[in-house]
Amino acid sequence: MMEMNFVWKKARICPPCCTTLQRRGEMRNDLYITMERGEFEKGGKSVARNVEVTMFIVENSGQILKDFISFGSGEPPASEYHSFVLYHNNSPRWSELLKLPIPVDKFRGAHIRFEFRHCSTKEKGEKKLFGFSFVPLMQEDGRTLPDGTHELIVHKCEENTNLQDTTRYLKLPFSKGILLGNNHQAIKATKESFWITSFLCSTKLTQNGDMLDLLKWRTHPDKITGCLSKIKEIDGSEIVKFLQDTLDTLFGILDENSQKYGSKVFDSLVHIINLLQDSKFHHFKPVMDTYIESHFAGALAYRDLIKVLKWYVDRITEAERQEHIQEVLKAQEYIFKYIVQSRRLFSLATGGQNEEEFRCCIQELLMSVRFFLSQESKGSGALSQSQAVFLSSFPAVYSELLKLFDIREVANLVQDTLGSLPTIVHVDDSLQAVKLQCIGKTVESQLYTNPDSRYILLPVVLHHLHMHLQEQKDLIMCARILSNVFCLIKKNSSEKSVLEEIDVIVASLLDILLRTILEITSRPQPSGSAMRLQFQDVTGEFVACLLSLLRQMTDRHYQQLLDSFNTKEELRDFLLQIFTVFRILIRPEMFPKDWTVMRLVANNVIITTVLYLSDALRKNFLNENFDYKIWDSYFYLAVIFINQLCLQLEMFTPSKKKKVLEKYGDMRVTMGCEIFSMWQNLGEHKLHFIPALIGPFLEVTLIPQPDLRNVMIPIFHDMMDWEQRRSGNFKQVEAKLIDKLDSLMSEGKGDETYRELFNSILLKKIERETWRESGVSLIATVTRLMERLLDYRDCMKMGEVDGKKIGCTVSLLNFYKTELNKEEMYIRYIHKLYDLHLKAQNFTEAAYTLLLYDELLEWSDRPLREFLTYPMQTEWQRKEHLHLAIIQNFDRGKCWENGIILCRKIAEQYESYYDYRNLSKMRMMEASLYDKIMDQQRLEPEFFRVGFYGKKFPFFLRNKEFVCRGHDYERLEAFQQRMLNEFPHAIAMQHANQPDETIFQAEAQYLQIYAVTPIPESQEVLQREGVPDNIKSFYKVNHIWKFRYDRPFHKGTKDKENEFKSLWVERTSLYLVQSLPGISRWFEVEKREVVEMSPLENAIEVLENKNQQLKTLISQCQTRQMQNINPLTMCLNGVIDAAVNGGVSRYQEAFFVKEYILSHPEDGEKIARLRELMLEQAQILEFGLAVHEKFVPQDMRPLHKKLVDQFFVMKSSLGIQEFSACIQASPVHFPNGSPRVCRNSAPASMSPDGTRVIPRRSPLSYPAVNRYSSSSLSSQASAEVSNITGQSESSDEVFNMQPSPSTSSLSSTHSASPNVTSSAPSSARASPLLSDKHKHSRENSCLSPRERPCSAIYPTPVEPSQRLLFNHIGEGALPRSDPNLSAPEKAVNPTPSSWSLDSGKEAKNMSDSGKILSPPVPPRPTQTASPARHTTSVSPSPAGRSPLKQGSMQSFTPSPVEYHSPGLISNSPVLSGSYSSGISSLSRCSTSETSGFENQVNEQSAPGAGPAPSYSGPEEPGRKESKTPPPYSVYERTLRRPVPLPHSLSIPVTAEPPALPPKPLAARPGHLENGTRRTEPGPRPRPLPRKVSQL
Repeated sequence: MMEMNFVWKKARICPPCCTTLQRRGEMRNDLYITMERGEFEKGGKSVARNVEVTMFIVENSGQILKDFISFGSGEPPASEYHSFVLYHNNSPRWSELLKLPIPVDKFRGAHIRFEFRHCSTKEKGEKKLFGFSFVPLMQEDGRTLPDGTHELIVHKCEENTNLQDTTRYLKLPFSKGILLGNNHQAIKATKESFWITSFLCSTKLTQNGDMLDLLKWRTHPDKITGCLSKIKEIDGSEIVKFLQDTLDTLFGILDENSQKYGSKVFDSLVHIINLLQDSKFHHFKPVMDTYIESHFAGALAYRDLIKVLKWYVDRITEAERQEHIQEVLKAQEYIFKYIVQSRRLFSLATGGQNEEEFRCCIQELLMSVRFFLSQESKGSGALSQSQAVFLSSFPAVYSELLKLFDIREVANLVQDTLGSLPTIVHVDDSLQAVKLQCIGKTVESQLYTNPDSRYILLPVVLHHLHMHLQEQKDLIMCARILSNVFCLIKKNSSEKSVLEEIDVIVASLLDILLRTILEITSRPQPSGSAMRLQFQDVTGEFVACLLSLLRQMTDRHYQQLLDSFNTKEELRDFLLQIFTVFRILIRPEMFPKDWTVMRLVANNVIITTVLYLSDALRKNFLNENFDYKIWDSYFYLAVIFINQLCLQLEMFTPSKKKKVLEKYGDMRVTMGCEIFSMWQNLGEHKLHFIPALIGPFLEVTLIPQPDLRNVMIPIFHDMMDWEQRRSGNFKQVEAKLIDKLDSLMSEGKGDETYRELFNSILLKKIERETWRESGVSLIATVTRLMERLLDYRDCMKMGEVDGKKIGCTVSLLNFYKTELNKEEMYIRYIHKLYDLHLKAQNFTEAAYTLLLYDELLEWSDRPLREFLTYPMQTEWQRKEHLHLAIIQNFDRGKCWENGIILCRKIAEQYESYYDYRNLSKMRMMEASLYDKIMDQQRLEPEFFRVGFYGKKFPFFLRNKEFVCRGHDYERLEAFQQRMLNEFPHAIAMQHANQPDETIFQAEAQYLQIYAVTPIPESQEVLQREGVPDNIKSFYKVNHIWKFRYDRPFHKGTKDKENEFKSLWVERTSLYLVQSLPGISRWFEVEKREVVEMSPLENAIEVLENKNQQLKTLISQCQTRQMQNINPLTMCLNGVIDAAVNGGVSRYQEAFFVKEYILSHPEDGEKIARLRELMLEQAQILEFGLAVHEKFVPQDMRPLHKKLVDQFFVMKSSLGIQEFSACIQASPVHFPNGSPRVCRNSAPASMSPDGTRVIPRRSPLSYPAVNRYSSSSLSSQASAEVSNITGQSESSDEVFNMQPSPSTSSLSSTHSASPNVTSSAPSSARASPLLSDKHKHSRENSCLSPRERPCSAIYPTPVEPSQRLLFNHIGEGALPRSDPNLSAPEKAVNPTPSSWSLDSGKEAKNMSDSGKILSPPVPPRPTQTASPARHTTSVSPSPAGRSPLKQGSMQSFTPSPVEYHSPGLISNSPVLSGSYSSGISSLSRCSTSETSGFENQVNEQSAPGAGPAPSYSGPEEPGRKESKTPPPYSVYERTLRRPVPLPHSLSIPVTAEPPALPPKPLAARPGHLENGTRRTEPGPRPRPLPRKVSQL
């Protein structure tokens, strides 16, 4: 509580500043007493006392002063003070602050008395006096009580002692450290003391004796000299407290005797003035200013002050010690104030007498100053320090001199003084800074604001600025001075003085100002943020000064400037300098981003200056004085000026653009016209700037300003003309144009309008040129490049990576390679395309793209520079890196066959360098790719033909057609939707017909999309039997150049009862510029061929496709490649059930009638072929039912029974009773083979699961054999099949089946990958079938894909001599399910046959049990060939697992019958649905593929060939040499033909019905050299290495 009370009281009694009172002229006399503590004895008591202190202010007479004790603000004054009492404490601590505002007249003789009393606790209110202390307020010599802590003596007294008689104790000592007067009375030793602290705040009383003596100098005149000497020893706080009295004393002494005391008074005055310079007393300067203005009365003092000051200045150069002189120079401001005020007082008193004398004194004084300033420092540099001290305070004198002199006089005095400064200072740099500060203060002073005085001072100011700028010192201060100089020059001022000032500034500063800006901007910026800020500030100020100067220059100024150069070299240097500075000024970082107005002002100043200087350029630096460097600098400045972002008015808002145009106009057009004018003046010197200026001028023309383009584009014609004159061509112009166009347009510059304007202007310009033809070629090339670059830029603006971006990049890439041969740009766009593919996860296309760069490199040690993301490395290292990246992308894209080729190539390099470590890794990688081919699943993509019609499409798409490789699982609807998303304004065409010219020229976008079928060119691998589907799948959809699409139409009158009579098919073949897949997912169609297929040919193909599909499904079921039997069930149901509803009877009605045969005699062989296919289909169905019976689940038995019953009806409609009676038996050939049987195994009877299935043609012809659909099942069969979930027997070779919906119409949207199989029906893949009422709209919305049952197979019509026979099976071979048959009729001869369901022992067990019996094999009749088409084929031979050798055999007849049953011509119901018959797609269109050997030379089977022997056991005949490459064989992309593959081997067929499957060891005859047969086995050659990119 004590401390809180003290703090509170101290806050309330805090004394105000004495300076404030002195400045206001008020008087103050306050004494602050703090009662600190006391030490008291017990006084004979057992406990400590309870002490209370009472304070009084007592006069010498003993009277107590009333109301002079203040407790704090807000409290009334009191006459006495009572302290608080601390209980039983002999060492109490009070720390109480009290204010005693005692008047000055009461101070002398007054004292403070403290009385100490003990307060008893027993007797309330009793206080016993036991002692007192006192302290006088002033000593006898007039000094007051010193500030500080005082230990007072506690005098003991009795309780009833009378203290009113002060004479009794005032003679006693009051403090233990002070004795009053001569009183040496012994004081008894006492331990009792009382401590107080005093502080006096008075404007009249002092505690210093020397100060008191000085103030009372009149009382003791003899002490004046001593007092003046001791003034420097007096504490400054005492002096400033009595500042006015002290100054009055000094000037009183000076007036009393100036000769004797003048120097002493001057020194004392200097001491006091410098005392106020101290920060501690700086706030007392207003007191002195007030004194000078209001209280100073020394009218004669100026004489003595000038005299003494001059004496000191004259001694500066000679004095060894400069400290005192420097003190004098520091005080010159106030000395001049006293001089001026004294002179004014004297003039007022005398009416202006002695004016001339005063001027002379001032002139002499300043002359001494100029002499002293002109001296250069030697040695220690003390003189330069004195000069710096003078200069730092000299500007303050200007305002004082102006009170007495004219402004011109003062300006001349200042000019002379500042002009006397030394020009070069070698030693002390501090003087340079002070001198510049003096110049700065001069410019900021009142003296410089007046135009008259400014014109006088400007030369000396500019002189010193020039000197500092030349030395590049104190740039910040120089910038500040320059800013102040230009601030005073008003813009557009017509005053003569201002124009003259600008003349002076231009002549003195323009050159050095340019050099300073160049120097500043070329320096590296300091690291610290504060230094960087200063650097930027000073740069901005210099730039602003330069712009301000140039802005105020008139024609006269520019003319004088140009005339001032004595030589052309000087003018050249100046022009180069100013052009460089202008390029710096228009840098984006020169001004903040939002300083648009400042940038416009700067540009206006620049273009105005350039227009003036261009005349000097033309006059002085053309013809024989031509200077390339200065002209080049001029053109680059102009180009950079036009390209400034702040001048692109197209980016401004309309209102902002309008205001800019109103005030400044379009400065780009002005500068463009100036460029054109200057270019025309160059004449033959234009050749110096070709091709260097092509890029910059091209950048200017790309700005979307029509006037600017019209001015600048003709310059390119001029460049072409001059280049043609020099070298006979303009290849340099072309090369530079192309290089710059790519970089500039990729930055977003240029537009379609520019392309058209560029083309039209230049074509018009070159109409009359002799080199017009080559010029037109160049313009056309550049225009085409612009088209592609604009398309590329527009595509890149889109967010996601899509086909449009990739296609545009491919177009540009090919353009650089084929038309421009720009390898570096070609490589750059290769990597851009590569990045796009990676982003879109097109890994195969990414690999092909990177392969383009790989092909440009060789396996050499040639060093390559750093390029794109590649470091500096050898060509071998970069090619190795590329190989590994390509292999990785082929791996990710599941194109492992191509990766294997690259693995081999790089492995050869490792092996040649004996790098076995990497060789081992590469071989393991190669092995892993083989494993992936066999183990991993690959989806076969869909292919779509897309036509882009209309002028609104980009140039690389406009009125062109492409074939696109779809994504995984992407069907027609999804692809069409994706294309419509990429082209949201496009209209989908609803037909497949070729559009007319109206569509081509329409101002719109039309998309025509339909699915197409890939046609592999290489059939050998696909024809080989025993090759797994995992391998074949690669060749079905890779390296495809040719695609096909079928469109059905009716020719002639349509038969309403049988539409197949007039149903023709238009088959369109599309040939691409590159094979798919490649560097893009789509390629342009290079050529298209259209042929028409007759209704009979179409019927044959439909049946061939359906038969092949049945064979494939049966084979897959036998080899357990299906998880369930649903696909086979649906296919059987579709064909058999359709037979009940019509089936092939429509063909019989159309083609087997007499009228057709007589009217089409040329179709005899085709009719026979159709008849064969009908019988073949029945035979396949019979065998398929047998296989189906074995694997069908129990819950599907009712459906199977229904199928068997319906099959009998179908046979009856065909007129077939017993096949054994009319058909020679032969095993049925299935493309995927049957379960392998050990070569040395015992003969076993043939059965449906043990039959060697022999293909009628190469498997290559059937890449989509496992596509099927449930879309056309009859309603009953569909209902039965849709709920079936039967499971087949497990097998190691079971694959998932993925059926796809039928694509039997133009509207089909889904097609399954031909290499992927699944047990689920189409409904399980979320592919709902459309109802009949939606089929029409669906067919109109999208065009037909290739996956229809009739077109899902690639048929290969073969020679009849190469067709194999089916075994003729009687009705007994069928499972008897007819309930009307008796048991004996159901029994069948148990003779083993190839049609039994099991082989070997299993078949025997089944025949013994009577569950299934095989019919006897009838003899084979002699037959003749009846070819359907003039095509040839070679069937593969499944001899073991590796058909590497080939034997020879005699030919046999492929026709299944010699006798044609007349029942084939009978009527039968119409087939329907994609699986309902072999002709279901005749009403729509066929996308099936014809034979892969349509273009081969016809082969003739050997006549009279005998039966080939059947081999068993380990004996094997010689095999024909095989040239079949591995599945990753390389294809020549350029020739678009595969590397030749050897003929496949075929299966021999015995003349007699075999008891076991025939051993496929003898090959049928093929193309043998010189008509001989090869029987010797030959080595298998290794394929030649090719470039994978040519695939």
